[in-house]
Amino acid sequence: MSCIFCKIIAEEVPCYKVFENENILAFLDVHPCAQGHTVVIPKKHIVNAEEISVDDWNSLCVGLKQTIDKIQLVVKAPGMNVGFNNNSVAGQVVPHLHWHIIPRFDGDGGGSMHSIVHAPDQIDVENIAKLFL
Repeated sequence: MSCIFCKIIAEEVPCYKVFENENILAFLDVHPCAQGHTVVIPKKHIVNAEEISVDDWNSLCVGLKQTIDKIQLVVKAPGMNVGFNNNSVAGQVVPHLHWHIIPRFDGDGGGSMHSIVHAPDQIDVENIAKLFL
């Protein structure tokens, strides 16, 4: 596979490892938003959330939690944002599923998940809810 994350897993490209187990590799983001900003990737090449199996998702979540604990131990942040960009329209640049763990500190100027997207018009939640029935 030729994606940059697969090259990092294969040790063809160096990284600053934060945590690793049999399913995931976590390393410091090279363009960090905060001290300790970490990227967590599955060792299998999976492009997005639609491609991942439930078993793989569950095993990745274990590694994600272990990574969060390690980051907290080191940087002692009073908060963290944890999330992923799913597909290019959502900001996914590398076509390999990955989570960002961004430690948050008082006065860092960041926002909540609600600050990512600003809907141009009022969204009718009741009508959207009917689509799920």
